[in-house]
Amino acid sequence: MKIDVRTVGALQENCYLVVDEGANESVLVDPGADGEVLVEMLRSSGTRLSAIWLSHAHVDHIGGIAEVRRHFDVPVHLHPLDLPLYRTLAAQSADVFGIPFEQPDDPDAELADGQVLRCGGLEFTVMHVPGHAPGHVTFNGHGVALSGDLLFAGSIGRTDLPFCNPFHMDASLARFATLPEETLVYPGHGPATSIGEELESNPFLAGRARTLKR
Repeated sequence: MKIDVRTVGALQENCYLVVDEGANESVLVDPGADGEVLVEMLRSSGTRLSAIWLSHAHVDHIGGIAEVRRHFDVPVHLHPLDLPLYRTLAAQSADVFGIPFEQPDDPDAELADGQVLRCGGLEFTVMHVPGHAPGHVTFNGHGVALSGDLLFAGSIGRTDLPFCNPFHMDASLARFATLPEETLVYPGHGPATSIGEELESNPFLAGRARTLKR
């Protein structure tokens, strides 16, 4: 497995290309902006793109979809609870922040907790972790977790935006923290980290390790 990243847009969002090198197949996770940059990444990879997976539908995670799909006709996967953000709030947020945005077509497939997604021979399990957004999910497998805006190195996603819920966020973090400590976390913003590192140093997770192991 290979994971490539491009940090795109005014909000410096991480878009990931997950590749099964044996099958020469890939999926694109959270194409947030700068669609032309992402198209070039895809072409340079030489892989067959099979799908777009979305952790959630905030504007900085979906703004590159329309351009990518002009070149690659692949299905978009999103949890249905994030459809209001996808269809309305993203465009409104783009207007507020002055971010270039082209509204993408509706998603093609619904994500659900516990669902197994495949990229070639790779398998990732969907974990529904609301809080930052009602339909927020992570994609977990092969020792890595693509965490969207749930967990960052030293921080967590915001819970003061429309449709956020801090109580749901706390429960989601507690659940996510039960992944093996060696799990590599690829977040929506900032550098990669691990569950173990965040349990030790992240002020929002520190101490959970002892609680969870009782």
